[in-house]
Amino acid sequence: MDRNKTDKTQLFMYAAWLVSIIATLGSLYFSEVKGFIPCELCWYQRIFMYPLTLILGVATFKNDAALKQIVLPMSITGGIISVFHYMEQKIPGFGGIKPCASGVPCNSEYINWLGFITIPFLAMTAFTLITIVTLCWTNNKK
Repeated sequence: MDRNKTDKTQLFMYAAWLVSIIATLGSLYFSEVKGFIPCELCWYQRIFMYPLTLILGVATFKNDAALKQIVLPMSITGGIISVFHYMEQKIPGFGGIKPCASGVPCNSEYINWLGFITIPFLAMTAFTLITIVTLCWTNNKK
């Protein structure tokens, strides 16, 4: 039974790591290949996502579930920033709360798939998945 819990924990760790890799590569694709210039809030989301790729990779290979104490605050904070950014894009009048100082406006939408999928929505989905999977590996250890 204990081995089964360890195997499940390892799968959850791999899943969280995979989500962070996909999110990081997607972010780099949009900026480096498509030429989309990140706004200020995009940079904050990157600040929380990029290290997660390294931290989750180390946690997975070392089988160190204790790193969840670092992963959860980062994924939750990044998710909150993503929600704020998405609301700024989609809710009229919300964008005036925190105007960007310079560069690309934070309410601009480079992509708008199916009328609701924007880059902050993709980031929000990734942060949410990482948070849920991390909570699953936490609950699996008990």
